[in-house]
Amino acid sequence: MSTENHHPGDVAAAQEQTFRTGDPARIRALAHPVRLDLITFLEEVGEATATQCADRLGETVANCSFHLRTLAKAGFIEAAPARGREKPWRPTPRGRRIEVDPDEPGSQIAIAELVSLAMLREAERVRGFLPRLGRRPEAWKDTVTVTMSMFWATADEMRELVTAVNDLADRFEGRDDDPSLRPEGARIGRLFATVNPDDFPTSDEVS
Repeated sequence: MSTENHHPGDVAAAQEQTFRTGDPARIRALAHPVRLDLITFLEEVGEATATQCADRLGETVANCSFHLRTLAKAGFIEAAPARGREKPWRPTPRGRRIEVDPDEPGSQIAIAELVSLAMLREAERVRGFLPRLGRRPEAWKDTVTVTMSMFWATADEMRELVTAVNDLADRFEGRDDDPSLRPEGARIGRLFATVNPDDFPTSDEVS
């Protein structure tokens, strides 16, 4: 099980600089609604102060400061260059990959908690978006889908599908940091997809 996010930049370079962790403490540092909101906001705007984060999230500055420091300690964000008295934060300039570490007790449980929280948040985000479809401009027709499929596949075929899904957004690399790469009319889009078997074979079936 893994969850992955790529920050802008050359794909090959991003792979070399990927921040990988299976540390349960680091994973749980991210598994908090406010911290996920902070990460999302910082990825949208590039950098922001605790005050700006508080304004966006409707939280107190003190609460945002605490959660920002927690994210920084875990390696997900870092301090950006100061702007006078302002002390902004920004996402670390590299991809991040969170994956099960067989040598770390609790790694899989921590990832399951994080993924469960992220899935619930994404489901709620999509649910909140759907009523807006009635106001969709004609130019944005056929840009929304909720896809559910059931199929029979081997483990190798599912691995191929997981890789294909993970690679879907690679074509948009670099657009967050460099606005000149964004085509006219581009807006922030989001991809939420799952691929999984209904169950796993028993030991008798494997043999």
